[in-house]
Amino acid sequence: MNTNKENNLLNDKIVYDITKFSHLDYPNHLACIVWFSGCNMRCDYCYNKDIVLANEGIYNLYDVINFLKDRVGLLDGVVLSGGEATNHYLVELCREIKNLGFKIKLDTNGTNFKNLQTLCELKLIDFIALDYKAPPYKYKEITKSNKFNEFSVSLQYLISSNIDFEVRTTLHADLLDEEDINNIIKDLDSRGYKNTYFIQEFMDTGNNIGNIEAPKNSFDRDKLLDSLDIVFR
Repeated sequence: MNTNKENNLLNDKIVYDITKFSHLDYPNHLACIVWFSGCNMRCDYCYNKDIVLANEGIYNLYDVINFLKDRVGLLDGVVLSGGEATNHYLVELCREIKNLGFKIKLDTNGTNFKNLQTLCELKLIDFIALDYKAPPYKYKEITKSNKFNEFSVSLQYLISSNIDFEVRTTLHADLLDEEDINNIIKDLDSRGYKNTYFIQEFMDTGNNIGNIEAPKNSFDRDKLLDSLDIVFR
């Protein structure tokens, strides 16, 4: 049974929007996406500007649960994204989602380690997409935060665990060059990361946080180290 505190959290309007279905965001699964309001970063290239800057959302977690009850048998999974989903208390929501029979994917920047660890230890998350924003010497410049150490703890935790996850980096060639990406590759390799490293091309939607345009610099993929399986998407 939920406590009064948990009931209050479920009533909070922290969900900015719900994408009713997607076949791209959760590998090999038809899923919906729950977009959580707010973020602890301000990445210039982020195209979810309205979500990141929102103080509250349109929906509470009861709304999400009721939506999902109507999708049982129609969807395989639920993607928790944002913004930064782990800025919020997600345990009760994830329990309800799992009780309905859905798999859960979490998109995260990895800077709220305790929340991430709790969800993983309770076996409430099936797959994690972890954003490696930038090497440590550029992390503040890219994210406008000083949270590389927190991210690093989450990364090492996931590598040491049996949790299914991927690491990904958004590439804007005016912000990150080949040396920067190679620095990330070296770090992942040295930590024992064995999964695919995904590099996501910047999407110019015209509504990003830094009001930046498509990169002027070119990026030479042939200059990247080959110590990891790298996929551009």
